[in-house]
Amino acid sequence: MAKKKILIVDDEAELVDLVKIRLEAEGYEVLKAFDGQEGLDKAKLEKPDLILLDIMMPKMDGYKVCGLLKMDARFKKIPIILFSAKAQKEDAELAKEIGADLYITKPFEASVLLAKIRELLGE
Repeated sequence: MAKKKILIVDDEAELVDLVKIRLEAEGYEVLKAFDGQEGLDKAKLEKPDLILLDIMMPKMDGYKVCGLLKMDARFKKIPIILFSAKAQKEDAELAKEIGADLYITKPFEASVLLAKIRELLGE
């Protein structure tokens, strides 16, 4: 069976690498992008099974990337987990409004993130 592809979009390289290592250890193929525009382009090119998307990034924020993907019929079924250091209730509400499947605040527990990923991928 083919590995599930997960795209991580975050401008914090160390965080991306830590999450990538953990996901690869769980058997996922991991793609990386370091700003919103790169993330959007990579999502459209690669059609990942799930996207982990930071909110505050250069070029385009995660809300915009999420909204653009969710408005496009080709990509709207891809689960998107928005994750951010922003822990305000309004941030989680906005994430839901634009179609994010889940909102997680940083720092997060790797085990919790993995459980949510498995749930969203139906594993």
